[in-house]
Amino acid sequence: MKHITIIVPAGKGTLATVTCIASAIEVFATANNYWKQSGKKELFRIESAGVSKKTEIYDSMFTVKPQINISAIEKTNLIIIPPVAYHDTKTIKEDQLLLKWITQQYKRGAQIATMCSGAFMLASSGLLNGKNCSTHWVHADTFQAMFPEVKLQADQLITDENGIYTNGGAYSFLNLLIYLVEKYYNRQTAIYCSKMCQIEMDRNSQSPFTIFTGQKQHGDEMVKKAQTYIESKLDEKVSTGHLSSRFSVGRRNFDRRFIKATGNTPIEYAQRVKIEAAKKAFETTLKTINEVMYEVGYTDAKAFREVFKKLTGMSPLEYRARYNKENSLKVV
Repeated sequence: MKHITIIVPAGKGTLATVTCIASAIEVFATANNYWKQSGKKELFRIESAGVSKKTEIYDSMFTVKPQINISAIEKTNLIIIPPVAYHDTKTIKEDQLLLKWITQQYKRGAQIATMCSGAFMLASSGLLNGKNCSTHWVHADTFQAMFPEVKLQADQLITDENGIYTNGGAYSFLNLLIYLVEKYYNRQTAIYCSKMCQIEMDRNSQSPFTIFTGQKQHGDEMVKKAQTYIESKLDEKVSTGHLSSRFSVGRRNFDRRFIKATGNTPIEYAQRVKIEAAKKAFETTLKTINEVMYEVGYTDAKAFREVFKKLTGMSPLEYRARYNKENSLKVV
């Protein structure tokens, strides 16, 4: 029988920590039961493990007690790391023993799955350096600043590379669990778990849920002024040449500084600002798609649809139908 270790962090946990631990146990227990009903043996033994006797969460409203200390686990097959409040050095220090154990187990062949901000814990071990990774889109800027050597894929719901799985934010961890069930059991077991737990299968992007606010946690004042300028010109097409000239910086140097500060080229940044404004219009107004398109500076309907779908994973019509039912009935 294989072994799953669900980590109970020693550092500061969140409400999501409790939810993810409980759900991971439930989904894999459901998969085990399905196999037993099919005449097969349980595939996994599921245990929660940590280095402390208990972890207090949400002002002690919840207490999570690991079933076992990690020191008692010689070998495991899959390690699941739930979300943690991992944005400060104190939390990282509290989990050093866990990180050392996780790294040792990975070198021995264990696979690792992180949920939401659990990626911060794994990234601090160095195991994600040079690899693709996802986390909650709201943490993207902080994550990139803390771990520049990790290839953050903030739009991706799930990444799968070299035995390491990561996923996006909030309740998308449920999609990761179904993905892992299919990976370790089979497709039919995953379908059964998705039906029993009512989890939508085969989601691969968190783009529809992303709220773009602009990466401004940097110290380049020129770039901040350029960002503000772009955001003030929603209905205009702003070129890189115009921006570099306006701020008296050579074009090549302007591009380099802008990308370093924001993670986007100036054109990509302008696209994201415009599409975010379009999304809000679709959510809250009765304007047609063409009206919104013109308001955010597009005159080519095909180009607008292509950029919108690239950034949200949905067409303008699909997005409007999902988030504004009254508007979805209106003719384009």
